[in-house]
Parts: sequence; structure tokens; C-alpha cells
Amino acid sequence: MFELEWTPSFIKSAKRFAKHHPELKQKTATALLVLEQDPFQPSLKLYGLSGNMKGLHAIRITYSYRITLLLKINEHVITLLDIGDHDDVYR
Repeated sequence: MFELEWTPSFIKSAKRFAKHHPELKQKTATALLVLEQDPFQPSLKLYGLSGNMKGLHAIRITYSYRITLLLKINEHVITLLDIGDHDDVYR
């Protein structure tokens, strides 16, 4: 099991995301729960990022929405960085 660290920027993004996408509340909660239990669960579609975000990872909430994160496997810690639509989280 992994520990989720919520950064202040993630909390701000998550509040904004929840306000604009209340229909995704359950999907987001499920994704975070699964992420905490096993980040390598195939349903999350975890993948590494490249370019200026090299070293970070992302998971899918839906086809259009992502959560970016920093995965520290040895420490069993996942730092949540951003949530939002595909283009916004990769800026």
C-alpha cells in the first residue's frame, strides 16, 4: 500500500476540478483509492512522462482527464501534483 501526499497545488486543482466536473467525483475517488492500493493496477493506465516532465507519471481518470504524480516506489509514497484535462496537466 502506498501513501498519497496531497500538494497544495493539487488540492487547489482538485477543488476546481470537482466544481467543474461533479459527474466525475466517483471516478476520481475510485482512481485515488486504487492508486493508493496498487499504482500498477492496469485500470489506472499509469505511464511515465517525457520531456520537461521526465521522472513524473500520470494516470487516467477518463480519456480526457489525468492526474500527474511523482511515484517514489522505494518509499511507498505517491505525491499528487495536478488534476485536470489532458492539455492543462502537461503544461
